[in-house]
Amino acid sequence: MGFKQLINSKKTQAFFAAFVLFGTNQLMAQTSAEGNATAVDKGAMWTGVAYNVLLILVGAVCVGIVGKILKVYDLTQKMQGKRGINWNTIMGVCCAIFLIAGLYGASWSLIVQGGMTLPQPGSAHGGLIDSMFTTTTILTLIVFFITQICLFGFAFFYRNSAKRKAHFLPHNNTIEKIWTIIPAIVLTILVVFGFFTWQKVMNSTEQKGDLNVDVTGHQFAWEIRYPGADGKLGPVNFKLSTPNNVLGVDFKDRRSMDDQSADTLVLPVNRVVRINIHAQDVIHSVYMPHFRVQLNAVPGLPTFFRFTPTITTEEMRKKLDDPKFEYLLYCNKICGAGHWNMQRVVRVVSQAEYQSWIARQKPYLNDQLRKELHFADAATPANSVKAVSNTLALNK
Repeated sequence: MGFKQLINSKKTQAFFAAFVLFGTNQLMAQTSAEGNATAVDKGAMWTGVAYNVLLILVGAVCVGIVGKILKVYDLTQKMQGKRGINWNTIMGVCCAIFLIAGLYGASWSLIVQGGMTLPQPGSAHGGLIDSMFTTTTILTLIVFFITQICLFGFAFFYRNSAKRKAHFLPHNNTIEKIWTIIPAIVLTILVVFGFFTWQKVMNSTEQKGDLNVDVTGHQFAWEIRYPGADGKLGPVNFKLSTPNNVLGVDFKDRRSMDDQSADTLVLPVNRVVRINIHAQDVIHSVYMPHFRVQLNAVPGLPTFFRFTPTITTEEMRKKLDDPKFEYLLYCNKICGAGHWNMQRVVRVVSQAEYQSWIARQKPYLNDQLRKELHFADAATPANSVKAVSNTLALNK
C-alpha cells in the first residue's frame, strides 16, 4: 500500500479520529478537574500522555510528508535531465549536525547536571563506592566521546563522492587487535577494580560487634524488628504469619520473646550495623543512597548487608543547611502500584540517644498477639515460651 493510499485508508482515518477524540477528552477532563482552582496552570494542560503521543505521531507524519516531497522533487529533476538531490551529502551533513548537537548536549549535561550525583556518603565504605563510580564514569566518558566522534565524523568526511573511490578492506589484523585488546584492557580494569572494592565492602571478618536489625519488605511497606535485651533476634517462619504476627516470628524460640518493632530505622553512629533483609511476596530492594547500601530482598532467600554509619542525622542537617533532612530507606525495585511510597525514615544518632530510644520501643509481642497465641496471662518469658509451644503443637 502506497503512502497516499495509507493516508486515505478508512482504517487510518478512523484511528486518527479516535486518537484525537481520546486526547481531547483527556484534555477536557483535566481542564474540568482544574476548573475550580483559583489559578489554572495552563502549561499543565499540555502534559497529558495522549497529547504527547499524538504530538510524536504528528511529527512523524510531517517528516514522512517532507521526505515524500523531496523524493518527488528528486525524481522530477532527474526526469528533466538535471542533477537530482545529493542524498550522500545530505546524510553526511545530518550526521555532522547530529554529532555537534550530541556533543553539545553531553557537555551541557556534564556541566549543568554533573553535580546531581549521589549525595555525600554517610557510611565508612561510601568513599570506596564513590571512587569506583568515578573511575567507571571517566573511562566510559573517554570511550563515549572517541567512539561517537569517529562514528559520525567518518560518516561525514568519508561520504560517497564521485571524486573519490572507496577502498574495499576485507580484513586487517592490526585494526582487529586494536579494537579487541583496548576494550578488553578497559573492561578488565573496571572488573578488577570493582571486584576488590566490593570485596572490601562485603568483608565481614573485620566487622565485629554488629547490631542486628531485621528489615522485611512486603507490598507496600517495610517492617523493622530490633533485638531485645538479649541482643539476639528470634527466627521467623512465613507459615506463622497472621495479621497480628506480620513477620511470622516463631515464639517457640526464647530469643523471640523480647524482640521489638519500630516505625523508624534508628542506628547508632560509628557502630557496625547488620541489616538482615527479607521479603514476603515479591522482589523488593533495600536502598539507602546516603549509606551506599543497595541489596535485593528476595522471597525465601534471606540476605544481609553490613555497614557503619559515620554521620549523624543532626550533623548531616548542618552540613546541608537543611533542618528537615532525613536519611531514607527506599525500595529500589518496582514491586507494584504502591512502590513509589515504600519508604522509611532512617535516623543516625549517638550511642546514648540510641540507648534511650530503644528503651522506649514497643515489644513485637503485643497484647493482641499474646491473646491470639493464648498466653496473655503468662508471667515469665520461660512460661510464655512453654505456653506458645504447647499452643502451636495443638494447632498442628
